Amino acid sequence: MEAKAVNKYIRQSAKKIKPMLDLVRGKKVDYALNTLHFMPKKAAKTIELTIRSAVANLINTDEGAKVNPEELVVKTAFVDQGPTAKRIQPRSMGRAYRIRKRSSHLTIIVAVPEHHDSDLKEKE
Repeated sequence: MEAKAVNKYIRQSAKKIKPMLDLVRGKKVDYALNTLHFMPKKAAKTIELTIRSAVANLINTDEGAKVNPEELVVKTAFVDQGPTAKRIQPRSMGRAYRIRKRSSHLTIIVAVPEHHDSDLKEKE
């Protein structure tokens, strides 16, 4: 049982988000949220909100209502490059430098651990 949340058009480059994702990938949701909450990076706040959204998406399904949110893990977390806005920065002697304002798309999938799925079936 798993649920997905996608946060699109984040105004931050994928390169800056990836190190924060490496901290939480494969960890329990409680641990991931606690870690991200106290990180001073902008990306940490974005990832935290996306994880909370994925957990809410799972709980709002029929099967997900039976799941304890404390048992969930961050199964998959990745970031893709989004569209780049191109701007011009005036420079000396009439030159113009191009400024690339990068964006990204964040995808997070939370799931119940596999060994836990078999335990639920045995109880029913």
